[in-house]
Amino acid sequence: MHKKISLLVVDDEESVRDSLLNWFLEDGFEVECAENANKALAMLENRNFDIILTDIKMPGMDGLELLKRIKTIQKEAIVIIMTAFAAVDTAVQALKNGAFDYVTKPFDPDDLSHLIRNASRQIVLAGENEQLKSHLTLENVQDIIGKSEAIQKVLLEVQSVAQSNASVIITGESGTGKELFARAIHANSSRKFFPMVSVHCGALSESLLESELFGHEKGAFTGAVYNRKGRFEMADNGTIFLDEIATISMKMQIELLRVLETKSFMRVGGSKQIESDFRVICATNRDLKQMVDNGTFREDLYYRLNVVNINIPPLKNRLEDIPLLVDHFIKKYCNAMSRAAVIIEPSAIRRLQEFDFPGNVRELENMIERAIVVGNGKEIRVKDLPLLKETVVSQVESLDELEKKHVLTILNKYEWNISRTAKALQVDRVTLYNKIKKYDLKQS
Repeated sequence: MHKKISLLVVDDEESVRDSLLNWFLEDGFEVECAENANKALAMLENRNFDIILTDIKMPGMDGLELLKRIKTIQKEAIVIIMTAFAAVDTAVQALKNGAFDYVTKPFDPDDLSHLIRNASRQIVLAGENEQLKSHLTLENVQDIIGKSEAIQKVLLEVQSVAQSNASVIITGESGTGKELFARAIHANSSRKFFPMVSVHCGALSESLLESELFGHEKGAFTGAVYNRKGRFEMADNGTIFLDEIATISMKMQIELLRVLETKSFMRVGGSKQIESDFRVICATNRDLKQMVDNGTFREDLYYRLNVVNINIPPLKNRLEDIPLLVDHFIKKYCNAMSRAAVIIEPSAIRRLQEFDFPGNVRELENMIERAIVVGNGKEIRVKDLPLLKETVVSQVESLDELEKKHVLTILNKYEWNISRTAKALQVDRVTLYNKIKKYDLKQS
């Protein structure tokens, strides 16, 4: 669970302070107020705030000077400037000095709430990145489980590429943990103190993906009620991870190529070039070279991205890792469910090692979680793994057929409740809707 976001409001007008205090308390933030810049600086000596919302015109020290002082005290703080004067030069100066964004008075509460929530998402991303730094290193890669030769080879490749700025494509079947290895590369790189920002390209339509990557200006399209930074902008000095890169349209391929070449872009509806220094890591379960040959993926983009290729082996090629993975997942889910530790009988391990695992590590994890939930006693036995029998019959089918049946099974299990089904499948709602559309699934 993420900690509550703390917010400091700095404004010389009591009515503004009171209004913002009430708005953001209702939104679930921890909020304090200061009537001037000196009071705010005194408060910052005793504690840190995640977000600081400050007026630009105040008696004594103004908001621009306060912004500079804050950045010397607490560099990671997100500062948003409020101004009654929509002067472009003032706003640009604030952004140059490190402001996250600015708003003009009088402002709409909903617009401001959207902006604060956007800033909060960036804080959460940065916090997750800090957690990764603490345990995702090659000396102590706690979440990459395995001692097999195949996995050790991949870890050596991660170590080799981590310190460079080269673009990387991580390939492998679905469920092999490609994002985990991308995070390992980032966490062992010189960019590790900045965010790794993830975008799941296959879950978004072309227009949504464009807005997600590049951001948008207020009024750029229906529903764009506030300015929003894109993921490329958020990844400045860090890493952007583009999952399911093979799914992007030809138009987006052209735009992505230009951004990779220039490291600059414009927000949707904007006219200002924004520069960002990011490293790109992509992942796909498709054969991009074959897509290039078929004309569905641009050759120039392929070679721009594929400076280094790391292939993650399927679970069937690292069977000796299964006992270690099972032990890891048992501990994970017993802790999560506050249950006493269980063991798995040797015959169950042997059955798992005989299985082909079309869903790879993700499928194994789901099996163990289910066995802990439905099983009784202190031991996981073969009978607690019924999915083995159900899935073995489907091994002769294609992965698409297998996925179609599995998605439909889970949808029916949860009576087509999209939220619960998406959670069970460990995907977001958009991805689930795309699967339903792809396979033309119907509720019976």
